[in-house]
Amino acid sequence: MEETALSGKTWVLLNQEGKLIEDIDTDQIYHNSFLHITEIQQMGQYALGNLEGWKDFPQKARPGDILITGRNFGAGSSRQQAVDCFISLKVGLILAPSFGAIYFRNAVNSGFPVLKCPELDELVAQRILETENEIKVDLRSGKGINVSKDRPFDVEPMSAVQYDIFKAGSLFMYGKKTSRDNGK
Repeated sequence: MEETALSGKTWVLLNQEGKLIEDIDTDQIYHNSFLHITEIQQMGQYALGNLEGWKDFPQKARPGDILITGRNFGAGSSRQQAVDCFISLKVGLILAPSFGAIYFRNAVNSGFPVLKCPELDELVAQRILETENEIKVDLRSGKGINVSKDRPFDVEPMSAVQYDIFKAGSLFMYGKKTSRDNGK
């Protein structure tokens, strides 16, 4: 049976009041002064570099880590680097109650896992999810568990197409696979 879950240590993006930071735009995720950088491998060092209190995230993040953030994550421009910087850091997953529409589409097209969790504010307020927890989220069923606290939670699972793009590595690779599978 295919493993459809991701596990990792959490980073919960909180403001000074202890609430999830909402409306983080693509300029806060990846500042426009670094748009001249074209190598994805170099973009990670600038992730969240324009978000107060989180400028040191690239030095602390480890491959597979899971980012938990507030509503409308990735609002603003169609800046692909705002997805690529997390790919560069090998972040495993981003959970948010909602995403900016273009950001969400860019992430899906890049094969980068982003999942919506409408109850995230409540899960954080109740301390079910906190920074440095170990969690596991099944991308297909939407079942999550905070392994550190043995507490279950739900997310919106990936659609079949989003999952297929994720497994293929990108929309481009998915298209190539689909063409091969159809004998073209």
